[in-house]
Amino acid sequence: MNDAIRLASYAMDVTHTRGRRFPEAQHPYRNDYARDRDRVVHSRAFRRLEAKTQVFTTRFSDHFRNRLTHTLEVAQIGRTVAGALGLNGDLVEALALVHDIGHPPFGHAGERQLNLRMREHGDFFDHNLHALRIVESFEQRYLDFPGLNLTFEVREGIVKHSRDYSAAEFPELSEYLLEERPPLEAQLIDVVDEIAYNAADLDEGFEAGLVELNSLIDEAPVFARAYANVERSHPRSEKKLKFNGALKEILDHSVTDLIENTRAEIQRAGVDSVEDIRRNTKRLASFSEEAAAENAQLKKYLRAGLYENPAIVQDRERSVAALDELFLLYLEHPQKMPRGYTERARTEPVHRVVCDYIAGMTDHYLLRQREEQFRMRASE
Repeated sequence: MNDAIRLASYAMDVTHTRGRRFPEAQHPYRNDYARDRDRVVHSRAFRRLEAKTQVFTTRFSDHFRNRLTHTLEVAQIGRTVAGALGLNGDLVEALALVHDIGHPPFGHAGERQLNLRMREHGDFFDHNLHALRIVESFEQRYLDFPGLNLTFEVREGIVKHSRDYSAAEFPELSEYLLEERPPLEAQLIDVVDEIAYNAADLDEGFEAGLVELNSLIDEAPVFARAYANVERSHPRSEKKLKFNGALKEILDHSVTDLIENTRAEIQRAGVDSVEDIRRNTKRLASFSEEAAAENAQLKKYLRAGLYENPAIVQDRERSVAALDELFLLYLEHPQKMPRGYTERARTEPVHRVVCDYIAGMTDHYLLRQREEQFRMRASE
């Protein structure tokens, strides 16, 4: 009850949730959003994130982030922003922890390749909508219902946290109020995600020797200013520690700007309730124009200087080729999939079943399956 008193008027109060698909009795000491967060943490899909690529595969270092550690960083930043804005921290944490569970192996490159193959069959792959299917159907842990039986607001946030969907194009999502904005707790997830991965990718790119300090200073003014500040205060420190200090300053600056600009947007829009947030013509959780431009500069640098680095590209292409080969193999021979998927393929479109199976794999499992399947095929 004390948490509810501290919430801003425009925050999502758990007592006003639209509830679960399958009604459940209230827990004696955990609210519904806290239970959702815990169900996500205990899910198999969440655990699998530990072996899914963020940017760098383990070929580069055992110390680099994977999809799970990235998710934890998003949750940490999200809780900070939620607390500063008076938003529902349990809902933000649940959404942060669940936001990436629909990602297939090998990050966005794997997602693009799955989508390409699905388009050939008049279908598509979207990691947000795949995450919804995971929590609605694929996770089987409870006696009384399929999936995790998450609250409406968490399921809505899975769908809408990073983009708007057209009701005409996606009629199957009509229950998620597609004509309305999601609550602020969902809106901030995509921005916080961007803050987390920009800082993390710079950190690991530098550690891997693929991000060069002078070029970063030349091409990203926001980093140049931060590094100059650290140079003035700690001129004799080790270069890596000064780099870390600059990243910390950028992270603090980005989070502070998100908090302050979102608060200003709330005041400008005159919103006073979740209903006001939903009816507003635009999303309110956002950077200022200046910070958005700085963020775009960092993303531009990362795209050219890191994501398209030949070492990263080569590793990515090799991984995606393995995914593609396995997809085509299972498409032609669905009986080679585990029994449950083989049975589904008898009554459902084979391409969709193959996509679901591959999307749930970890990087290591996919590579192992590819090696085993093609070794067996060669011996047949």
